[in-house]
Amino acid sequence: MKSASTDVVMQQMDVNAATRARLKGQRPVAIWLTGLSAAGKSTIANALEVALAERGRHTYLLDGDNVRLGLCRDLGFTDEDRVENIRRIAELGRLFVDAGLIVITAFISPFRADRALAREIIGEDFFIEVFIDTPLAECERRDPKGLYGKARAGLIKNFTGIDSAYERPLNPEIRVGTLEQSLPEVVSQILEYLDKRSSVS
Repeated sequence: MKSASTDVVMQQMDVNAATRARLKGQRPVAIWLTGLSAAGKSTIANALEVALAERGRHTYLLDGDNVRLGLCRDLGFTDEDRVENIRRIAELGRLFVDAGLIVITAFISPFRADRALAREIIGEDFFIEVFIDTPLAECERRDPKGLYGKARAGLIKNFTGIDSAYERPLNPEIRVGTLEQSLPEVVSQILEYLDKRSSVS
């Protein structure tokens, strides 16, 4: 991405991404969880980070609601704001990967173009798209925050799955189904993929 200013030049540093990764003894990646609201993204992301911490891995978890309380608190939920929200998260994810971390993101990230941009920003070699494939009907049944009910009543506008589109991933690295798989099974599936990916890197 180009800077808005022509006077900004990237400053080169002596300690690079490879050095940071070597010091941490791990292969940095961004694990990008996408799916509808109430699909289970935050629950899976939290359990995955716990499992990685138990392995001694250095991680950071970026959760949609938490980020909107700080970094992205100036953004709403229009399509334009959603695009900017994901762009900011991708740039932050790139920095975490550069720092040698395993970063886990839990965001609806409804648009394919935005997820593709996130992949481009972070880097193809460091990006793992995980589709939390929970049907809309099940997400509405769960509705832990009452958001679907409000959206159906017209109290929330631009709500993904109701009056704003969710574009399903076409070729995610990992697909999990929360109706068929338990939480430990989902976490194991992702860990197995990470182990396999690291073994051939």
